[in-house]
Amino acid sequence: MTNTLENQNANLSGAVLSGAVLSGYDLRGVDLSCADLTGANLTDANLTDAVLHRSYMRSAVLVRAQVCRTSLHRADLTGAVCTSANLTDANLFGANLTDANLSGAHLSGAVLRSAVLRRADLSGAGLRGADLTGADLRSVDLRGADLTGADLRRTDLRRADLFGAYMTGANLTGADLSTMTGADLTGAILSGAIRD
Repeated sequence: MTNTLENQNANLSGAVLSGAVLSGYDLRGVDLSCADLTGANLTDANLTDAVLHRSYMRSAVLVRAQVCRTSLHRADLTGAVCTSANLTDANLFGANLTDANLSGAHLSGAVLRSAVLRRADLSGAGLRGADLTGADLRSVDLRGADLTGADLRRTDLRRADLFGAYMTGANLTGADLSTMTGADLTGAILSGAIRD
């Protein structure tokens, strides 16, 4: 049974919900901007179209959560666990996802411009057409990720593991892929990729 807020599109901006158990909750369209969701359990929650601008979600659990079209502009998701979450068309502009686990997550069409994803696990993630312009992807695990048509202009990929990643048609203009810094492109599929 899904728990539903009585009034969808409710305003919970600035709410302190650290450690809250919101597993399975229907939070569609809810305004949680600047909310403290540190360590909150949002497993299987539906956050479609929710507003989470500048929210604090350090170590939050979003396993299998629906986060489609959600605005996470400048949200802090350091150490968050988002395995198998659906973040299709989510806005993560300037978000901090350092050490986050996004393995198997669906991020097709997501906006991750200027996002910090250092050491994040994006292995097997679906990033088709995602906008990663200027993102910090240092030491990120992108093994087997689908980056088909992704915008990776000016992205920092030093020490990133792109083993077996699908990068067909990706835009890598200005991306830092220097082999001197250890970016692993072994087995990456780069046909049609745009490079300097």
